Formats: sequence, C-alpha cells, structure tokens
Amino acid sequence: LHSLAWDDTLLDLFAIPRTLLPEVVDTAGVLGATRPDLFGAPIPIAALAGDQQAATFGQACFAPGSAKNTYGTGCFLMLNTGATPVASTQRLLSTVGWRLPGETCYMLEGSVFIGGAVIQWLRDGLGLIEHAADVEALAASVPDSGGALLVPAFAGLGAPWWDGHARGTLVGLTRGVTRAHIARAALDAIALQTVDLVDAMNRDGAGPLRELRVDGGAARNDLLMQIQADLLGVPVIRPRQTETTALGAACLAGLAAGVWRSPAELARHWQEERRFEPTRSADWRAARLHDWHRAVARSRAWAEDAP
Repeated sequence: LHSLAWDDTLLDLFAIPRTLLPEVVDTAGVLGATRPDLFGAPIPIAALAGDQQAATFGQACFAPGSAKNTYGTGCFLMLNTGATPVASTQRLLSTVGWRLPGETCYMLEGSVFIGGAVIQWLRDGLGLIEHAADVEALAASVPDSGGALLVPAFAGLGAPWWDGHARGTLVGLTRGVTRAHIARAALDAIALQTVDLVDAMNRDGAGPLRELRVDGGAARNDLLMQIQADLLGVPVIRPRQTETTALGAACLAGLAAGVWRSPAELARHWQEERRFEPTRSADWRAARLHDWHRAVARSRAWAEDAP
C-alpha cells in the first residue's frame, strides 16, 4: 500500500478494523518463541522473510546492483536496488527485500513460470530422457540447438510479458533436428527467459548487471550455467551452498539472535564454488536474442481466440 489514504480505502471496502492489521516488524528480530514442551526449551522465532528474499539474503546480495537467480520449477530473479525503491515501467515487481534496524533494502523481482519444469516435460511428457540430470549430457552432445527454438509458455508467459494467452512453441525445425537439439533448445529457453528479465531491469535503470549469483536445483547444470553466462555477457557464479533460501532464513535468524553482528560479517562466509565466464561475442548474443524474440512473438496470444 503506497499511502495511508489508499490503506484506509481498502480497509473501509472490506470492513476490516485497522486494529486487526499485523505490526510491521524487522525481517530479523525475535518475534516470539516455541512452546517449552515442544522441544524441551523455548526456541526463538527470529526471522520472517519470503522465499526469494531469503534466497537473496543467503546469496549475500547486500550491495545495490547485486542480483541472484533461482532456477527451480520456475526462475526468480531478484536485483538489489538499495535504499530507494524503483518503480518499474517494465512490468516487474518492486518489492521490499528486507528491513533490518534502521535500514530497508528494496528489490526488483522478475518471475519466469517455466524454468526447470521444461526439463521435467522433456522427461515425463516427451520421454526424451529418463532422469532430469540426463539432459546435460544429451544437450552437450550437440554444439547448439540446430536452429530450433523452444518457447516453454505452457502456462503462459511471466515477466516481463505477462501473457496468459501465450502457449508453448517449438520453431525452426528441420529434418536435422534431433532429440539432442530439442534438449539444447530447452536449456537455451531457460537462459533466454532470464536474459529478458535482466534486460527489463536495465530498462528500469537498475543495472547494468555486473555478475549473476545462481542457486536452485537446475543451477547444478554446468552447461546451462555456461549458456547463461554466454547469453548475459557477465559472469555467472554458483556458490558452494545452492540451497540459499534455507540458508538466508538461518542467516536472518542468526543476526537477530546475535550469532552474527552484521550482513558484512555474513558476506565473508559466502563462498564461490564455480564461476562461469562468458565466451561469446556481443554480436552472437544479439543474434540469439533476435531469433528468440521472433519465436516469442509467435507464441504470444495463441489461445486468445480459442473457443
């Protein structure tokens, strides 16, 4: 809610007394404790954060301009915009990252509906692979997608398009395209959707991106991470601990409990496991994005006139 007047309008509309609203508290702070009989002693409840905010904190993205991307069923990109919120003109979400004593940190967030889920589709829907982990070797058996482009708009397109009528599209097929090329196109699609989010954030004035920290199950795929670095043109960095949502919640609770004194101390504990440097030219990236956006245009509004 952006103003007290707007707040009051909603409260009046739904007949909700203001006294029922929860108190806004810091993200790291003791909110209460568990019952002593549950675990033998009361345990402080000392952190309150959304999953993507916690993951961003766990990735130690504390400086403005730092960003992380979570590769799960979908993809979720968060970019730190510092103490000032950025009002997005690119249909991204302007949100609070966390509030610590005397400091509020804001974020831009972009969500992709189908990330790792496209690999599940290759496995369960098409039977191209037996296990999700098999996609890396299959996709790496060819140098590129052979001209095939997959837009995995199985549930529409998320940010920055927000097109609920878009549908999945596989274009550029020739008789030379094999299941390996389709697997490669699927990995390309995950990375290309992330590039669209980064480009939208740049247009909002929140960039340019210097590096991207990554986490989530699909971040263990080395080929996907190299494709991502090549398409973004910046290093992609995978930490030793990729379950950063749980880590971030623990870090926030540890701050509240006095285990750590500051985010700066936590940042010293963050460790890089592998860095993927871009190996492609700007012209190559531009050509790939041009073709990708041609494919996206064909997928958009597909179901708009469906009976």
